[in-house]
Amino acid sequence: MKKIIIVFIGLTLMISCKTKQSVLESAANESLAATKIISGHYENEKDFSTLNIRANAKYKDEKQSYSVTADIRIKKDELIWINIKLLGFPVAKALITPNKVSYYEKINNTYFEGDFSLLSNWLGTELDFNKVQNLLIGNAIDDLTKAKYVAKIEKELYQLTEKNKGNTSKTFDFEGGNFLLKKETIFQEQENRKLEIYYPSHKKQNNVFLPNEINIKAQQKETVFIDLEYKNIIFNENLSYPFSIPSSYEQINVN
Repeated sequence: MKKIIIVFIGLTLMISCKTKQSVLESAANESLAATKIISGHYENEKDFSTLNIRANAKYKDEKQSYSVTADIRIKKDELIWINIKLLGFPVAKALITPNKVSYYEKINNTYFEGDFSLLSNWLGTELDFNKVQNLLIGNAIDDLTKAKYVAKIEKELYQLTEKNKGNTSKTFDFEGGNFLLKKETIFQEQENRKLEIYYPSHKKQNNVFLPNEINIKAQQKETVFIDLEYKNIIFNENLSYPFSIPSSYEQINVN
């Protein structure tokens, strides 16, 4: 249970909605420059002030699996609040800001407060607030304007491969209609760590493209699968983000 709480703090979940809600996607069928693909991806502006998301999620590793529900509230560029429930009962809360990751869980009466190194080490790639937010809303986890890429068509998708990154290799795959992100892969050869994030389908709501499904596969000493399903999304509500760690809870360090 502790690991799935950590997962929800840092990234959260796989999203799967009904096929009828999905945006019609197109195959990549002509060669394009990397700059054109990047520009097309960022033309899909995520224009919102808040998102209120109800989600189902699954976690699985080599020893255990869990299914939970979660309320996810995003105040754009400021905070991500997550309330996790098991069988309808609240079991944990998390609060992510640009400066800190905090969570507490009720099963063992413990809490954590710290930086993003916890999540980065566990998933095998450097994370910060913007990367977590990007993951949840379907943007490339990295700012693609900050590096150089080689572009090609791979399995009917536009694929960008980052140049000159030494030990770390990164690829980003996009469909051809709206340059929506379909897959991103981060591989660290020396550490034998690999993170794969899949977006099987997308929908358009309030003139904003969002993923229907997010499938995460993290490989290090063991392989972890995280699947998240967004059941309902409401835009631009005035939301509250209640978060208070009980004084009786014990602080822990999570490795």
